[in-house]
Amino acid sequence: MLKNHSLNIGFSFGLTSSIITTLGLMVGLYSGTRSKLVVIGGILTIAIADAFSDALGIHISEESENSHTTREIWLATVATFFSKLLFSLTFIVPVLLFELTTAIIASMAWGVGVLCLLSYAMARSQGTNPLKVIAEHLAIASVVIVLTHYVGIWISSTFG
Repeated sequence: MLKNHSLNIGFSFGLTSSIITTLGLMVGLYSGTRSKLVVIGGILTIAIADAFSDALGIHISEESENSHTTREIWLATVATFFSKLLFSLTFIVPVLLFELTTAIIASMAWGVGVLCLLSYAMARSQGTNPLKVIAEHLAIASVVIVLTHYVGIWISSTFG
């Protein structure tokens, strides 16, 4: 993990949020539409809109603690924005390179792999059991992926 608290907050939150929200969106859109165009549009939309939203959320959260300097607050804000934006955009690469089903599987592997690495680094820096932390985070990611898959199917069958 990063030594600077503000950068660590922004980076870890932005990276985790980009993995969970982008994978959830991708799986839901894929399950509901099977459209590469829709999935790419969703990724681009969430990369921009959610990066700004999460950055503002971190900004307000850090301000509300009333224990950080203005510089620390803005460092966390900027780190959240760029980590969320840039990492979300990496999910476009498999969609551009592969058939959509393969791209979704590759994206899930990519996201889960990075989430495992982030969870491991966090657990090690806190002196806790990495396997427990990884399992907890993967369980949450799995719930999001499964739920969005079924929501996509439901939306397609109800409104498609």
